[in-house]
Amino acid sequence: MQWRSLVLGLLLLRLGLQALLTLLPALAPGLCLRLRFPFPFPPPPPAGLIPPAPAAGPAIGPASSHWGSLLRRGGGGGAAGGDEYERRYSGAFPPQLRARLRDAARGMFVFGYDSYMQHAFPRDELDPLHCRGRGPDRHDPSNLNINDVLGNYSLTLIDALDTLAVMGNSSEFQKAVKLVIDTVSFDKDSTVQVFEATIRVLGSLLSAHIIITDTKQPFGDMTIKDYDNELLHMAHDLAVRLLPAFENTKTGIPYPRVNLKKGVPPDSHNETCTAGAGSLLVEFGILSRLLGDSTFEWVARRAVKALWSLRSNNTGLLGNVVNIQTGRWVGKQSGLGAGLDSFYEYLLKSYILFGEKEDLEMFNDAYRNIQNHLRRGREACNEGEGDPPLYVNVNMFTGQLMNTWIDSLQAFFPGLQVLIGDVEDAICLHAFYYAIWKRYGALPERYNWQLQAPDVPFYPLRPELVESTYLLYQATKNPFYLHVGMDILQSLEKYTKAKCGYATLHHVVEKTKEDRMESFFLSETCKYLYLLFDEENPLHKSGNKYMFTTEGHIVSVDERFRNSLWQDILPGEEASSEKVKPNELKAVNFSSNCNRVPDERRYLLPLKSNYMRQIDRMVGLI
Repeated sequence: MQWRSLVLGLLLLRLGLQALLTLLPALAPGLCLRLRFPFPFPPPPPAGLIPPAPAAGPAIGPASSHWGSLLRRGGGGGAAGGDEYERRYSGAFPPQLRARLRDAARGMFVFGYDSYMQHAFPRDELDPLHCRGRGPDRHDPSNLNINDVLGNYSLTLIDALDTLAVMGNSSEFQKAVKLVIDTVSFDKDSTVQVFEATIRVLGSLLSAHIIITDTKQPFGDMTIKDYDNELLHMAHDLAVRLLPAFENTKTGIPYPRVNLKKGVPPDSHNETCTAGAGSLLVEFGILSRLLGDSTFEWVARRAVKALWSLRSNNTGLLGNVVNIQTGRWVGKQSGLGAGLDSFYEYLLKSYILFGEKEDLEMFNDAYRNIQNHLRRGREACNEGEGDPPLYVNVNMFTGQLMNTWIDSLQAFFPGLQVLIGDVEDAICLHAFYYAIWKRYGALPERYNWQLQAPDVPFYPLRPELVESTYLLYQATKNPFYLHVGMDILQSLEKYTKAKCGYATLHHVVEKTKEDRMESFFLSETCKYLYLLFDEENPLHKSGNKYMFTTEGHIVSVDERFRNSLWQDILPGEEASSEKVKPNELKAVNFSSNCNRVPDERRYLLPLKSNYMRQIDRMVGLI
């Protein structure tokens, strides 16, 4: 194989250099610095110092500042020879550097969280430029960008609960849980999006409840004195207030929004996106199984099946917007980004959590159709000729290309591919998004791959690229992904840090900021960065199995969620108790499912340098 030839060549090169040093001792001091192991490290920078990010643009070279010196001297800079990609990314990653990056990620979270608590709590979000809080826009009910998310229920505090636990901060976790129990109520005249309330609020309450009641307490003592399942009761209360969205709909697909006090607004739209309506099953299913009440899982599963029944007979694809009364597709675009992303994610994750065979079957069919109709480029990621693999937006009925842009939400997909074992394909798609990040120091919300320019240039601190980076590192243990995480961390610190937190980038080219720090920055972006660099985290070492929700909340994967206490079935269907064992999960287009990247490739580039260069050229980086 080609990688074996590369390894042999590098070994011969090293032996040759060592022989040269023996013959020419005068040169040894200058050359052995790159060849000896272990290597000396420079002293750490002053506390709180985070080295600046490398300038966004075409340069491809060693990282800057103290971190860069660690890489050049600490064994992480790759071989002395080779091209610029190998010099920068291959080789081991110094543990001292990794520890400092872990601490920097924790510091990023702490600064954002403390700023929210000081300047914004009990309001929903922090305005990091003006150091104040924000809640729903009562003056403009049509401002859905705000009102879909902010429900006047201390959103950021709730969304950050399990991040506190993952980082081992038991005292602040306990304090925050008590604040939520004592101060948060869902009896509010707030109209919110069912999807956002479910993944951000319901999911976090359930995650924190699971952490508190875990008898093993892997993250430290996260128990709450005299805890009486209050977070579970709050989750139940919220879910009951969301249930009216599932009523009076002819298809079983829920309304997109609900008023927490009054139910579905009388002027509510009959159109909803596939992801919003079909990504409720994980949280609703957990709630049902913890309560022993099938209602919540039943309505969420009915919505998934209703959407699934509307897929194209020709392509098997779904659209992105549907009428909940007629079942007609209003938006006929099929892709992996906004409007569809988490629908696919939750087909797989619902199976992982609950073991229902039908979820796996739907996911496998969906994945096969995605590969057949959305995937472009060469067949193999790491060999052959042609363009690198890319997933495009097509017409759901014909499979024909609809446009030439992709959005930043699609960057989650490599992480999903890791979960099914399609690691090689994940490597290529991730490399494409990382190339865009390198060019701008952020991911534009929408990027036109034909024009090599952003179509929608803002970046709201989204976590999807970090999430895929973390999962690819867990699958491959390749230090390349630690370099990627370092680049992301540096860019966030350089371009998005504000007076009182971290701010949305209004324009990724101009680097102008918007006065908003979305709650998912603390619940996802900071969490995935921290876990990427924290190899010893209990989440990795405790022996427990965890899964991340689409909002990055951790839930334990255990038998209690695989056993339901009811036999409720959908009308016209037969009951089925058939469960699928974890080792039966197969990626439908991948021959060596779940194989990790071989150890021999561990310190080589995950993607050959010529293919990396091709991708960088495609996004205008070089």
